[in-house]
Formats: sequence, structure tokens, C-alpha cells
Amino acid sequence: MPYTVHQAKTHLSRLLKEAEAGKEVILTRGKKPVAKIVPIDPAFSRKSLAGAYAGRVHGDDDAFDPMTDEELVQLGLGYLLDVPLVPLPERTPRK
Repeated sequence: MPYTVHQAKTHLSRLLKEAEAGKEVILTRGKKPVAKIVPIDPAFSRKSLAGAYAGRVHGDDDAFDPMTDEELVQLGLGYLLDVPLVPLPERTPRK
């Protein structure tokens, strides 16, 4: 059954329950259909997405260690070797 945008904003919880029950909910702007609320496949979950790469992705323990000068040059970032570190400006307390 089609619902206007106003009806969808007013009754969103009910429309979501309809979608969970397996119904397709059509949203219209005027008489023109513009969107559809459909149920999500039960197999789709954050756990399944995160677990999809379990055991496939790994990093070295030194992944976040600072780079050596040699590594910076190899990556084309040798210009960073001569750049002085600039301290962050002091923060003034708000009044």
C-alpha cells in the first residue's frame, strides 16, 4: 500500500513493522512513487559483515611504529626529513 511522505513521517514505526512482516511499503510524493521500504535479508548483519574477513586480514605488530628515514625516502616522502616539528598553538581558556 502506498503512503505519502507525511504519513510515513507520522507512522514510521508502523511502516517498519509492516516491512519486518515481509510487506513492501511504497512511499510517494504526491502520486509519484519515490521510495520503497523492504525487509532486510535475515542473513545480513553486522556480525556477518565483520566476520567475513576473520582470519584473512592481519597486520604486523609494528604497523603503527614511526617510519625510519629510509622508509620515508622509499615512499617518496623524503621531503619530510628536513621539516621541523611545529608545536601546537597554546589554547586559551574560554570565558
